[in-house]
Amino acid sequence: MEDNLTGECLCGTVKFSVENRFKAFYQCHCKQCQQLTGSAFASNLFTDPDNIEWLSGRDSVANYEHPSREFSKSFCKVCGSAVPFINKTKTSLIVPAGSLNKLPDIQPQANIFTAEEACWLKQGLQADNFNGFPE
Repeated sequence: MEDNLTGECLCGTVKFSVENRFKAFYQCHCKQCQQLTGSAFASNLFTDPDNIEWLSGRDSVANYEHPSREFSKSFCKVCGSAVPFINKTKTSLIVPAGSLNKLPDIQPQANIFTAEEACWLKQGLQADNFNGFPE
């Protein structure tokens, strides 16, 4: 078990460290998370709002807060990768699981908002698997 985990955006401009003490790990299937990620769901870890040390690139982080709904997102201004953010209610730091360089101790605990699941998810999971692009 590692006490601290590091993470970064795709281009490496934004780097951070968090303590490996997460309260929850959810895969959210809501329509807003589909739009924010461009994928079937968002995989997010929840921890205390102060559980982050920005190592570099904090000034390259942009924030989006929906004007009437309770969701937000932060991303690297250079490459667009999702990076940690504090939720609108200021109760949790949300860490996109894919932004971490190593796995946390916690495993996904729930798929949430599954009533809004992408119509193509189940068929996609049944599709052929390849280690790279299919030939």
